[in-house]
Parts: sequence; C-alpha cells; structure tokens
Amino acid sequence: MLKNIFLLFALIFIAFFNSCSHFKLLSWDELNIIPRSAWNASEPHEYKSHMINRITIHHEGTFFHQDSSALRHVKNVQTWGMGPDRNWIDVPYHYLIDGKGNIIEGRNPLTVGETNTSYDPTGHVLISVIGQYHKRQILREEQLNSIVQLAANLCLKYNLSPDSIKGHRDFCKPGETSCPGDDIYQYIDDGTIRNRVKKLVK
Repeated sequence: MLKNIFLLFALIFIAFFNSCSHFKLLSWDELNIIPRSAWNASEPHEYKSHMINRITIHHEGTFFHQDSSALRHVKNVQTWGMGPDRNWIDVPYHYLIDGKGNIIEGRNPLTVGETNTSYDPTGHVLISVIGQYHKRQILREEQLNSIVQLAANLCLKYNLSPDSIKGHRDFCKPGETSCPGDDIYQYIDDGTIRNRVKKLVK
C-alpha cells in the first residue's frame, strides 16, 4: 500500500516537473536547431536583406506524416522553390518545425522570405510548421512548445515584441489563404502563443 502511494506521488511529481519545464526558457544552443547541412541544402542565390521586426507563423501546406523524418522533404521544398516554378533564392522559410517538434534551419533570417500570396514578407521572420493544419492535421504539444521557445529566443535576439507574433493569414486579403491552418491559428487568435512567449522573456 505504501509502495503504491509512493509510486503515485512520484508520477505526480514527474508530471508536474515536465509541465513546468515547458515554461523554462531554453537557450539558443538548447533549441538544438538542425543545421542546413543536415538536409543537404543548396547554396542560396543572391538575396535581398532586411531588418527583422516581427514573427509570422505559417504551415508548409502539404500533408506530411508527423512521425516521418522531414529532412528530405525540406530539401525537396528548396529544390522546388528554387526551380522554374517559383525561381526563389532558397527554401522560403527561415525556420521549419517537424512533427516531433524538431527545429530545422531554413534560410538566413536576415534575408527576406518568400510567399505564394500577396503580402510583403520584408521584416518578417518566418516560422513554418511542416504539414497541413487546416482540417487535416492536429498540432502536437511538442510542436507548439517549439514554436513558443523559438519565438521567445527570436524576440530576445532581435529585440522583438511578442505582440508582433501573428499568422500568415493576418497579412493577406480576406479569403486569400487559410495558412497557417485553423489548428495552428487558434493558438495565435486566442493569444496562447504570445502569452507563453511573454512569460518566457519577461
């Protein structure tokens, strides 16, 4: 009986510790960002630089199984984007987050990102969650935590306000895009992401 009570308290303590760890700011090194070399990135073309003043969240937009390795997929996105269909200078996003919450290095944050829509991404650092989160996939807690930790570090690194964190659709004409998908956008719309970031950077 006493052994069972002890085990119960141990499980409660572990759950409490794990939940508290979500609210501890990780350092840039602790984010363990997967470098471009890991996905065999091609060298970018000549680019336009910018000063970062906000964070914008996207989803990559194609269904991708969340337990699969995303590195080859990121390479394929870069190859397509730099090809004749788009003629972009590089992979379109500055950072990508896979289904397990791993953060993958995209293009240089000091270069202007790319978009298939009408908004001008100058000044935006683009975080894209790999997958399709508009009525097809559900954002995992570890992915949400990675968005928050990355955004908090970007706010500190570039002196950004957490209130600048918005979704792709916020800068487009009504009905132009569903990005970053309703399942991600709910955490932007209700303030969850901004509020969590504020707690980490205060």
